[in-house]
Amino acid sequence: MQGELTGGCLCGAVRYTLRTGFRMQPYACHCTLCQSRTGSAFSEHMMFARQDLEITGELDKGDYVQPSGAGSAIWGCALCKTRIFSENNTRPGFGTLRCGTLDRSAELVPAAHIWVGSKQPWITLPPDAKVMDEQPRSMAEWAALVGPG
Repeated sequence: MQGELTGGCLCGAVRYTLRTGFRMQPYACHCTLCQSRTGSAFSEHMMFARQDLEITGELDKGDYVQPSGAGSAIWGCALCKTRIFSENNTRPGFGTLRCGTLDRSAELVPAAHIWVGSKQPWITLPPDAKVMDEQPRSMAEWAALVGPG
């Protein structure tokens, strides 16, 4: 998705604009943590430069230590608890947007699918989809998989 993007939470108390700047292509994560966190089969994310996100409304924060040891901060609406984005301490200056919060989320097509080794067995991926059994381990690997489009 190119250009300025807008979105917000379920109740409308939080709105955001993701300005044109550095962002990677969206991807679907099928890890069991995302399944538990979302109550769904997978989640859709897009990495972006944190400086490009402008938010209005009250956010709250949840902290989580990933199995890798990385610290994650998950930011969402303080009222309806919709998760908007997260930050990972191994990627300073970047955030990961929850793409379902975009106003035009129906236009999103994931460029890749990660953690397909733990995807739900009834999910069928397109035959030409870029996939990884786990996830990229470095920014270079992330860029190779879902680099700027």
